[in-house]
Amino acid sequence: MDRTQLARLLADIAAGAVTPEEGLQRLRFWPYEDLGFARIDHHRHLRQGVPEVIYCQGKTVAQVRAIGERILREHGELLATRVAPEAAQALLELAPQAEYNPVARTVVVRRQPRPSTQGVVLVISAGTADLPVAEEAAVTARAFGSTVQTVYDVGVAGLHRLLDVREQLLAARVIVVVAGMEGALASVVGGMVAQPVIAVPTSVGYGAHFSGLAPLLTMLNSCAAGVAVVNIDNGFGAGYLAHKINLIGER
Repeated sequence: MDRTQLARLLADIAAGAVTPEEGLQRLRFWPYEDLGFARIDHHRHLRQGVPEVIYCQGKTVAQVRAIGERILREHGELLATRVAPEAAQALLELAPQAEYNPVARTVVVRRQPRPSTQGVVLVISAGTADLPVAEEAAVTARAFGSTVQTVYDVGVAGLHRLLDVREQLLAARVIVVVAGMEGALASVVGGMVAQPVIAVPTSVGYGAHFSGLAPLLTMLNSCAAGVAVVNIDNGFGAGYLAHKINLIGER
């Protein structure tokens, strides 16, 4: 239940259109619903502005479907991340408007189209191999209502590619930089723009890369001011934070 739904319910109770007993029945699973294997936080939309998101990795298909059913029943909208194809199929069966992105490994269900933000979240990747994480960030920010643009494969091995899109860099409100290998792209972008930069290290790289540890340390040690870093492969966290920053700019 979001703020609009709760306000409408309270107004209907005050007007006598809904009895207090009926109102209690509608709020029966609020603020959370205990399924035994999961406690779904239906109160999260009121606290944070978006419903609980399903992190599907490690969950069975049946668990993902059950959680998805409850979230859709209460909110009508859904974002699921790290979705395997079998779990994606189960979620697609719950809503005809569900959208599966196999690259991002996400499923999104929108109740209705959201108005676009004036500010742009720009997601860029150093290489094509970083696309799963970059796409997860882009899908997340877009699902929550941000206008999102993407620029891929503009890593430091060919800086002319990045310079060719500098107008997009300068026009964005917040920039998500996704990079593996040594992770230098975040520092380069951070030194070029005035906007906040969210750096995402990926687990793409050769042996001494240590599955993302090398770019994580590079990004944490960036000498470019205004660069924040999320965890390795955490495209969702980057997209979520970018959307929150974008909303502050909207206000």
